Amino acid sequence: MTVMPEIAAAEAELVAIFKDLHAHPEIGFEETRTAGIVAEKLRAYGVDEVHEGIGGTGIVGLIRGKGQGNRCIGLRADMDALPIDEISGLDYASTNPGKMHACGHDGHTTILLGAAKYLAATRNFDGTVALIFQPAEEGLGGARRMLAEGLFERFPCDEIYGLHNNPNADPGQWAIVKGPAMAGAQFFDITVKGLGSHAAMPHQSRDALVIASSLVGELQTIVSRNVPAADACVISVTQIHAGAAYNVVPETATLAGTIRYFKDEICELAEERMVALCRGFAEAHGIEIHLDTRNVFDVLENDPDLSDAYLEAAADVLGKGNVAVIDRPLMGSEDFADMLKVVPGAYCMLGHSGSGALHNPAFVLGTEILPIGASVMARVAERRLPLEG
Repeated sequence: MTVMPEIAAAEAELVAIFKDLHAHPEIGFEETRTAGIVAEKLRAYGVDEVHEGIGGTGIVGLIRGKGQGNRCIGLRADMDALPIDEISGLDYASTNPGKMHACGHDGHTTILLGAAKYLAATRNFDGTVALIFQPAEEGLGGARRMLAEGLFERFPCDEIYGLHNNPNADPGQWAIVKGPAMAGAQFFDITVKGLGSHAAMPHQSRDALVIASSLVGELQTIVSRNVPAADACVISVTQIHAGAAYNVVPETATLAGTIRYFKDEICELAEERMVALCRGFAEAHGIEIHLDTRNVFDVLENDPDLSDAYLEAAADVLGKGNVAVIDRPLMGSEDFADMLKVVPGAYCMLGHSGSGALHNPAFVLGTEILPIGASVMARVAERRLPLEG
């Protein structure tokens, strides 16, 4: 493994930044402290331009290389935390109740800062590197908001690269899926409006809770009995809310969840079946059921050639034995997909030590990932913007 010496020398600083960010997590579009630290560090590192407030709390920094080329490579990291109470026991655990960096975005932000420090100091490339620090990745549309506010019109990029930590892989293992790599996602909300009653007289009700519970079970048949077995799709009901008293049959119940898919026609099939089931349940029970679905993540598609370029950069740092192409896409979603629909690029997974799964209150990110990730991101920029001679 060959971490860049300049980045290795800054490892203690990177760990300190990471621990500070971890202790002060902020959820989507509230990353004001985090964004302030990012902007301050970028200016201290000598980044040529630092633009704040893009997509709410997003930051874009520009570094110009020694060469005068007009190509630009984008490097992106997300900054937001999750609404989770941390139980990791770390001495730098979250100090913000109900908020935690349980997905490692504090690490991603630190990695890009490490790459920024190196690139601003060395400038061994021909062209420009755009450092994109994105808010609100966790289902709140941070990428789409940055795009809507002219991200790539203001800062045109020829290629863009991102990464995510992977607690399920060995430390230092770099993996990428060419083509469709991560699932698209629809979020859905279902409101069941029945008729309430006294709990001692449920025959006078149209019990929204019981109807909603039955609907949960029926929704599970959409994939098993409608989606072709060779096509991937997941429907998960993740919330159910009803009632507020021991002696009242509730009038209303709500469900919420997500559809994950790789083909638009499969998502459309799932939605059609959900509409039909909700309509059928409403008619059968003489009630109203309202369904709302919305696209939150597009399918993330890695450019095959740029995936190879990313692998080559990672091999320079990790060695060829630690990089791999995998042929099974992930059912998780990532809004970097929205950026990849506008600018070609690639997105990878980097293994690390630690404990707990992503989005788990005991999640711990191994800090050895920080200089490794920073070195790979810096290296891909140098490789894609080579200096002549």
